[in-house]
Amino acid sequence: MGNVEIKPRTFGTHDGSFHADEVTACALLLLFDCIDMEGIVRTRDLKQLETCEYVCDVGGIYDPALKRFDHHQSDYNGSLSSAGMILKYLKGQKILNEKLYRYINGSLVLGVDAIDNGKATPMLGHCSFSSVIANFVPVRYDASKEVFQGAFFQALEFCFGHLKRLVSKFEYIQECRGKVKKEMDKRQKVMFFEEAMPWIESFFDLGGDKHPAQFIIMPAGDQWKLRGIPPSYDKRMQVRVPMPKEWAGLIDEDLKKKSGIPGAVFCHKGRFISIWETKEDAEKALEFIQRRKQ
Repeated sequence: MGNVEIKPRTFGTHDGSFHADEVTACALLLLFDCIDMEGIVRTRDLKQLETCEYVCDVGGIYDPALKRFDHHQSDYNGSLSSAGMILKYLKGQKILNEKLYRYINGSLVLGVDAIDNGKATPMLGHCSFSSVIANFVPVRYDASKEVFQGAFFQALEFCFGHLKRLVSKFEYIQECRGKVKKEMDKRQKVMFFEEAMPWIESFFDLGGDKHPAQFIIMPAGDQWKLRGIPPSYDKRMQVRVPMPKEWAGLIDEDLKKKSGIPGAVFCHKGRFISIWETKEDAEKALEFIQRRKQ
């Protein structure tokens, strides 16, 4: 890069059409306060890109020490796109810790990398995050440079908001982790919570695969839910013990009659969750299931 004067807190990527990987890379750097919005440059002019502190998805160089993050060159054989490269860089710089890195990677970036590198294709009827970002690209191929520029920043705003919400969700999960662990430490078949909270991520992160719990009872708005616990995080739409077959898909009066519980509200047809008017009603539903198992 010679004697080129680098402009701090700037970001360079290619102009024209765009993909989820460079949009996500840019949003990550914005979110973690490494670049400024006014310092974003979209061009293929290498001399202009040389002046940027960060360059992503263009330039033919992957060197985190130089803050260059391209994955298109023939000498790069890894599985990352510019999104994964930037996320890995942020972890390496200790801007985010290992837990947050794994959460963002597992929630978003792994998929962006896989699709951008042609390792995954969204199944029919499934709209991936990459597909959503692609839909910001102007419909007309002959759209002006200004239209493409505006569309990129619309996509960037959407991606930034999505990432910000992911980080907020992660922070809330960590905030509740101690409460989940305290209940897990009882080693009971049912976990009781007096407040609604995210639990499933912490449960399995804390060894839930081998925990004896089969159900949780927890508030759901001004009602209560009885939920079956999955066998693993990857199989979270399955449960170790399902709701009774005869409850499946029933609501209100039909569920009240079938269960014999006056506070019955709803049982999902997948039999993994049921909703009840009070905590006592949820406990009665649990007793009903436990009796049936004996």
